Amino acid sequence: MRLIKVDPRALKENPDRLRQTKSTPQADALLLATIKAVGIVQPPVITSEAGGSNAYIIYAGHRRVKQAIAAGLDEIDVIVDEAANDNGAMRSMVENIAFEPLNPVDQWRAIERLVALGWTEEAIGVALALPVRQIRKLRLLANVLPAMLDHMARGDMPNEQQLRTIAAASLDEQKEVWKKHKPSKADPQVSWWSVAQGLQKTHMYARHASFGDDLTRAYGIQWVEDLFAPADEDSRYTTNVEAYLGAQHEWMANNLPKKGVIAETTNWGEVKLPAKAERVHGKPTKSDCTAMYLDREGRVQTVHYRMSEAKKSKGKAAPDAVSAPDDVGVVSKPRPDVTRKGIEMMGDYRTDALREALGRAPVEDDTLMALLILAFGQNVSVTTGSVGFHNGHSRLAKHTAGLFDGDGKLAFDMDTLRISARAMLIDVFSCRENATNSGIVARIAGATIGADEFLPNMGTEDFLSCLSRPALEASCKDTPVLPRQRAKDTRAALAEHFKEGRFVHSAALFAPDPTKLSEWLSSNASAADDADETDEDVDGIRDELADGDAATFREAAE
Repeated sequence: MRLIKVDPRALKENPDRLRQTKSTPQADALLLATIKAVGIVQPPVITSEAGGSNAYIIYAGHRRVKQAIAAGLDEIDVIVDEAANDNGAMRSMVENIAFEPLNPVDQWRAIERLVALGWTEEAIGVALALPVRQIRKLRLLANVLPAMLDHMARGDMPNEQQLRTIAAASLDEQKEVWKKHKPSKADPQVSWWSVAQGLQKTHMYARHASFGDDLTRAYGIQWVEDLFAPADEDSRYTTNVEAYLGAQHEWMANNLPKKGVIAETTNWGEVKLPAKAERVHGKPTKSDCTAMYLDREGRVQTVHYRMSEAKKSKGKAAPDAVSAPDDVGVVSKPRPDVTRKGIEMMGDYRTDALREALGRAPVEDDTLMALLILAFGQNVSVTTGSVGFHNGHSRLAKHTAGLFDGDGKLAFDMDTLRISARAMLIDVFSCRENATNSGIVARIAGATIGADEFLPNMGTEDFLSCLSRPALEASCKDTPVLPRQRAKDTRAALAEHFKEGRFVHSAALFAPDPTKLSEWLSSNASAADDADETDEDVDGIRDELADGDAATFREAAE
């Protein structure tokens, strides 16, 4: 054998090479980056072409030669070997079968040597065609007990999270846990999960703390730097969980809003609201209450809620009423596409969007008049979304103040009238699923002024968890997201896809169901025909308005 320099373009491919399958573009790109960074580490092996010509055939290293040409190298080092009678087919096969990559522990030792020589993790990643994350994971082994390292070198490696937990513990702690869980002749495999559990400590992070330095000192909290966390985030933590949670609770007590409570959580980490409380998923109003609580990671979270109205009894059951027999089978109903919580969330979203549209969207004067008639034709009691049933009239009266002059006479311009009309509609209309719901008229109003454009992004874990599996998979349509085997994986993929975009579920759109709209219009028409038929003056006025305001009303409704 001898080492020579040749032009890679002058080398010929071996027709009998073992690897005939093309490599992936990703693998070729990584090899090209390596060659550009450090050159060809292991020279290709070539043999002289049969027949005594000066041409050379590649025996081993076809990909290296190809990527050297792509890198623009004029010359590369190659090893010239004697040609075998089978064109090296057997030797090539033995080389590929017998080749064994370095185990992770040996890789780590090689990486540490490169670091000692001045290489950065990024440069090592490029040279070895390894992700920087993999380089950092391997470097965690520097903090592992030598006895554990010896076992890992045999190929039995923990996963990354377990390795991080082990590396974060002191060597004395690792030694104690290893005594209990080290392999034996009867059981040569190690339960790395058990090892990690034995070393697991709950870390409460400074970046999640709402309290400041004063409470930190008062509770004796000492922050420790997490050396294995990404460098671009505050990685300080404490294992003194009791002191950390105590400081968080004291901060909540000192910063509790006027209508606020400190709430507990369920075993699943969900907040426990007071009895008969309805959670507000949209923008809270002044009359809403606030609940503060700690999540599973010790972070302060805030939710808003309102107390529901007490429902009046519609009457006692008749004494002679016959109860249903006990042996009647109950057929379970399939889960609806959207759960009750989801419907409530959509109601809040619609109300916020409708109010924003009424404040910002362009609305013509005739449409504004139609909406006022629509609102007060349905909301006879003037039930509003932001105030209680009984004081609705007093709250709405504020919108009339700007229509009068100093002498108490009506005096206004069109701009003032438009502002007052919009403000009145904002207070009257509500789509919330409670006593303030304005019903179908609010949906009609929202569809008329294009309030769909003001609906928020519903592609969140909170809302997507309210969808059934069929509805969730249907939401994948027109997206690159494919349904997963588990619904929660599909939900997570959709939430990630829509994180920077916008998703609005079809059930949340304002346009009401055509059948229900037709029924509502028919019932209103019947009521109008039956009302006060003997009053000829009123009938005459209604006939005169039929071609004007009534047409506008029907146009807005449709």
